[in-house]
Amino acid sequence: MKPDHLTAILDDGLDELAANAHAGFWPRVAINAATAAIFAMVLPWTTCLAWGCVTLALEGAAWFVTRRQYLGRGVGWRTRLCHVCIMGVSGLAWVVLGALAWETGALAAMLCAVVVWLAVVFFAQTHAHQSALGIVVGGAAPAAVILAVVLLAPHPASLQIAPLVATLLVAFVFAGDGVARMMKARRNYREAKVEVERSEALYRLLADNITDVITLADATGKRLYMSPSIERALGYPLEQLYEMPIYGYVHPEDCDKLVALTRELAVKPRATAEYRVIRADGASLWVETSFNVVGPEQGVNPPQVVSVARVVQQRKQLEAELIAARQAAEAAAAAKSDFLANMTHELRTPLNAIIGFAGLLRDSPRLEGQDARHARLISNASDTLLALVNDVLDFSRLEAGAVELDPAPFDPRGEAEGVVDLLSGQAAAKGLALTAEVAGEGLLTGDAKRLRQVMLNLISNAVKFTAKGSVTLRLGWTGEGEGMARLRTEVVDTGVGIAASQAASLFERFTQADVSVSRRFGGTGLGLAICKRIIELMGGRIGLTSVEGGGSTFWFELQLPTASALEPKAEPDSAAELSRPVRLLLVEDVAVNRELVKTVLAPFDIEIDTAEDGVAAIAAFRDGVYDLVLMDVQMPVMDGLTATRRIRALGTAAADTTPIVAMTANVLPEQIARCVEAGMDGHLGKPMNPAELLATIAHWSTRRRDPDATVEATVLPAAG
Repeated sequence: MKPDHLTAILDDGLDELAANAHAGFWPRVAINAATAAIFAMVLPWTTCLAWGCVTLALEGAAWFVTRRQYLGRGVGWRTRLCHVCIMGVSGLAWVVLGALAWETGALAAMLCAVVVWLAVVFFAQTHAHQSALGIVVGGAAPAAVILAVVLLAPHPASLQIAPLVATLLVAFVFAGDGVARMMKARRNYREAKVEVERSEALYRLLADNITDVITLADATGKRLYMSPSIERALGYPLEQLYEMPIYGYVHPEDCDKLVALTRELAVKPRATAEYRVIRADGASLWVETSFNVVGPEQGVNPPQVVSVARVVQQRKQLEAELIAARQAAEAAAAAKSDFLANMTHELRTPLNAIIGFAGLLRDSPRLEGQDARHARLISNASDTLLALVNDVLDFSRLEAGAVELDPAPFDPRGEAEGVVDLLSGQAAAKGLALTAEVAGEGLLTGDAKRLRQVMLNLISNAVKFTAKGSVTLRLGWTGEGEGMARLRTEVVDTGVGIAASQAASLFERFTQADVSVSRRFGGTGLGLAICKRIIELMGGRIGLTSVEGGGSTFWFELQLPTASALEPKAEPDSAAELSRPVRLLLVEDVAVNRELVKTVLAPFDIEIDTAEDGVAAIAAFRDGVYDLVLMDVQMPVMDGLTATRRIRALGTAAADTTPIVAMTANVLPEQIARCVEAGMDGHLGKPMNPAELLATIAHWSTRRRDPDATVEATVLPAAG
């Protein structure tokens, strides 16, 4: 027979049988000796002594043959075959002992023989079930020999063999059924064991190779299991980690946090924490660990804690880089804001003089003909330049999210008609028909100023790009229930139209339909981008439909709350006329701006003293009595904010009650707020509008400032 066939017959179940036989050596020696002594009562003592010596020798041989299996070492088929032979001979020796007693014909000897035979069979049933060969050699073969002895050996004539044989057969059948059941149970056990080992191997494969660290600990923190990945993560040998204190490798600064979290596990079975650990080389690593308490409901008592940790050092580095990038972006945004504020001031300061003097020249009756036309062109160009500066400022504030809406009840019809009236002259100058079609009743709530800005921009663009025909403003709103209405506004023109390929990018900043547009019509390309951001800020949407050469329709839609009444407007001051002479202190560092104010106010009964910086302003205020102070903000030596604070701190009645109005190119909301905080009562932006300047003087020359009242600056927006 080939060795592989022998291996299949002499299976590894014999190893377990051999190991158990080795473990039961001494009890079997005692049983053999006792059996020899008992049978000496019914057989010659020499026969029993010989039998005892033979069986003890076989047990001794079996002890040596089975030692390797008992120690868990592997053996070959030869060793297994040797053990099977010894087991077969031993079983046969017991059958022979019974047969010798049976042949005596004595009743006691025959009863001893039957008992020994049954013991042999049932001993094999109990102890040899690990292997089919063991059952055959230790149980089935002896049973066959026993039946042969009973049937063939001499016996007393008075003994009825049939009942005895039948009884033995029933006993052997019972034993066989028990063997079959035990073999089946063993097969099931082996299959379950194989499945458990396979499952355990898979879990161990995962646990041993996963990069995350899996730990099992009892309620006291003693580690029961740690996946080998912890060695790679921390650099300590696994044996040393088992011996470390519970928080031995946790960063000292994070221990308290981790202790508090583990205490919370008593009431909250799941938790996650980020903390640092110290590697064997001294480096610190950020880890994120999820803790889960496994208790009696999962079949674990007392409860244990399963934790899964992963190194998040790279993520922490990315977070730090993102924070640094955000700080850099915020710093860049702050620098951008500072640059914008400075550029706004620097641009508006010369524009104040340009627009002011251009306006004076335009309105001067002494200019005629070509000179008057040149003055008008200068004035128009300066207004255009101011509009560009305002667009850049507006867009930058919208892009930075620094624009806040001011919703209030308004009349959409009135706003639409007002915008059309405002631009009707511009349209008429080009021979265009500008009309408004309004469909809707009632009031809405929204930021009317910003809506008016969008409509002005869209209509102005339509007029600009329409050579002939008409521009129509269509505005309608319908209720949508729950106090809301949908407002849709369309500006329809018969102009040049826009190609579909260019329409998608038209609402982006610095974008125009054609690179030649800015040369032909002017502009920065910010107008539509500003409109888009305003409408989106209001929660609406904006778009256009156009056919190249066939006109365009720009539209926007908003959902706005309905309103029942307009808010009462404050009564305007009487016409900007001075009811009495006014003494004015003008604080301005730029000479041309001082000259402009003097020129504008020359026709009126206003006495003007000037100061070139804050220090001179304080000195002039101490020496004179003024009805109003016009204070620039950015000046050399001492700025206007500091000068205002110093004046308010003089402690005199005049210092407390004399109005101070900022007249500055600083027009951003936060800049106006700083003016109020410094103690100013109003704000007049540059470039200065003569009418607004007169209105400011008329407003403040007839009243005194209340030093105990909550100050809110009167803001008169820049012209243009």
